[in-house]
Amino acid sequence: MTPSPPGALVLPAHAKLNLDLAVVGARADGYHEVCTRLQAISLHDLLWIEPASATSLEGGFPDDLVLRAQAALERAAGRRLPARFRLVKRIPAGAGLGGGSADAAAALRGLSRLHGLDFELAPLAADLGADVPFQLAGGAAVARGRGERLTPVAADAGWYAIAWPGFALSTSAVYRRWDEVGGDGENALTRPAFDVEPKLAEFASMLGVGWRMTGSGSAFFRPAGSRAEADSAIARLDCWTALARPVGAWGGPR
Repeated sequence: MTPSPPGALVLPAHAKLNLDLAVVGARADGYHEVCTRLQAISLHDLLWIEPASATSLEGGFPDDLVLRAQAALERAAGRRLPARFRLVKRIPAGAGLGGGSADAAAALRGLSRLHGLDFELAPLAADLGADVPFQLAGGAAVARGRGERLTPVAADAGWYAIAWPGFALSTSAVYRRWDEVGGDGENALTRPAFDVEPKLAEFASMLGVGWRMTGSGSAFFRPAGSRAEADSAIARLDCWTALARPVGAWGGPR
């Protein structure tokens, strides 16, 4: 990667894992009430932000959350906040790892620094997505409500082996199926996710014992006490894999 130009910010946008996830019930607004333990991990995208006269984004996706975050911040600030963005994706999309939300949180933090803003970012984050408030600060937390009510907790320890089957899952489709069949276990969305995409159940069976789904899928993780143990868990797998460690908080509630 080329060096960042003067005035540019380069921010890691860390993935997250849902170490457990309970769905409390459906809400009147169409969303669902959850209680989930979130942990930020070392796997991350990179977001470059630099001053510019007009906004551009290199490396994003259609309807990218980076630009949606910028638009929300511009509305709150009441002025244009132009920037040149370059997004280097490492987190699979639609995997339950929170990659898009992490990018949005990094954009909010970076633009606020770049343009010298001084106001609360958390309400904007909550409007952008359930995981964005957590990824403003990182670390570990129990999240309630849609995910915006956060209680910090001690960070996890050890390593994680992560495996992704190579296809995305629709969060809304998984929750709609939960409405019909419910769910249980460490991640209550696992059974409805298997119903939505039977190939995911086959993938989970191939992984074997000790693996858990994160979020609404489609990635799975396995906690490990050491790097060697985590590496051993993915050594035989013929799919996208990664090793990651838990990371602590990098910001406050702003």
